[in-house]
Amino acid sequence: MHLNFDRRVADSIPQTWVDRAPTALRPFLRLARYDRPIGFWLLALPCWMGLLLARAETGLGWVDLYYAILFAIGAIAMRGAGCTYNDIIDRDLDAQVARTADRPLAAGTVSLKQAWAFLGGQALVGLIVLVQLPLIAILTGLGSLVLVAAYPFMKRITWWPQAWLGLTFNWGVPVAYVAASGQFDLAVLALYASCVFWTLGYDTIYAHQDSEDDALVGVRSTARLFGRHSPIWVGGFYALTTLLVGVALYLVNAAPLAAIAFAVYAAHLFNQIRLMDTDDGAGCLKVFKSNRETGLLLCATLALVTIM
Repeated sequence: MHLNFDRRVADSIPQTWVDRAPTALRPFLRLARYDRPIGFWLLALPCWMGLLLARAETGLGWVDLYYAILFAIGAIAMRGAGCTYNDIIDRDLDAQVARTADRPLAAGTVSLKQAWAFLGGQALVGLIVLVQLPLIAILTGLGSLVLVAAYPFMKRITWWPQAWLGLTFNWGVPVAYVAASGQFDLAVLALYASCVFWTLGYDTIYAHQDSEDDALVGVRSTARLFGRHSPIWVGGFYALTTLLVGVALYLVNAAPLAAIAFAVYAAHLFNQIRLMDTDDGAGCLKVFKSNRETGLLLCATLALVTIM
């Protein structure tokens, strides 16, 4: 296969910088999802949440800015690596689903050998970022490798691949927390669990774009499992999300005024249930993408806690 053409992927943001990049680079940028930046946000935000929670009682310092930048770079590298690995494993399935048929490996704009080399380069960047952290954080970060390696296979063996994604995508919470605090405790476990349920909710919404095609090719998901009852389930997941965030805030002695910011975050989160329509794929994608703002609102809440 040769890089002799470029194909835009169905849910890419129209006219991003990727579309103006050199033609030979575009398939690799699409393979790493640079034309769909929401995934970078959803991987970086849990890292920043963990960092802010760790500083809730001590306040932020200049080293935390350094950590925040490292986590941003790491999120970009590892999200790209994860997507590349996922597409390597799913290339045959992707070719059978309308939304994913134009992905570089499924479409043939990147060869399998090239994809593995690209994966290695991105993983190397992630490793360089990881080794800048304290040893306990390095060891914690390495613990995610099993989760990452197994994720693409979950949709083949369980109706709950979104749960595995939640465990994987939010591993940055404990990594960032132990990098800043040097310890594990109930507060970080509560925040991590809250993010797992958050991902269960938003990725169920996302999966409704593909539920019909997934049924045809035998791919399992919570969207297919719940069907039209998905809003009820997502509401339950988000209720657990907010409850566990509240527990985390209580455990770090958050000031009462933080409740105002927390209420804004919760309102934005639950508004997704009102907006979601399981029969509207484009609408589900829009609701899914709004989770960047949801995550930023929670980061703002945690940032207020550090200064109160």
